[in-house]
Amino acid sequence: MEYIHYLSQFDRQVTLFLNSFHNSFFDFLMDWISYRFTWVPFYLFLLYILFKHFGKSTWLILIGIALLITASDQSANLIKNHLVQRYRPCHDASISGLIHLVGNCGGDYGFISAHASNSFALAIFLILSTKKRISWLNPVMLVYAALVSYSRVYNGVHFVGDILCGALWGYVLAYGFSKIYLHFEGKIDKID
Repeated sequence: MEYIHYLSQFDRQVTLFLNSFHNSFFDFLMDWISYRFTWVPFYLFLLYILFKHFGKSTWLILIGIALLITASDQSANLIKNHLVQRYRPCHDASISGLIHLVGNCGGDYGFISAHASNSFALAIFLILSTKKRISWLNPVMLVYAALVSYSRVYNGVHFVGDILCGALWGYVLAYGFSKIYLHFEGKIDKID
């Protein structure tokens, strides 16, 4: 179990390094990026793009997204608050005095990041589910997920490991949900 200690120490050092690049402009920007309602116009834009490319079958994508984000968010919180219970950097006594905190710290535990899980779940689901019909959307979704995820480290509320594992969990869920979506989309296409 000694490797866990070294991995944890490395995670702390990388988090402190990435968290150290701060100024008042980026404090405002990263706090804004982390705020979930900031992204409502972006989500409405995505909805418009989906309706434009998929028409009435957009409802199936939206059901998939709703179920996926519910599964991602609830499972991330279950892992974070009941299974792992790893303190957030701003609550971790070994570095809390060194971390640059933007806004409030949030709950006690941070592994895995629900922000990272949810944003990567949405991004990967749309990338996989829209196939190549909206290929320009792929880098947009990855930048969105990366920005949301990095903002959590910048704000001092997550370790890099929380983010990486959250993103991986979001990817795994999105992969599974996209397979289910594509199965049902194929059935509906045959009916039409």
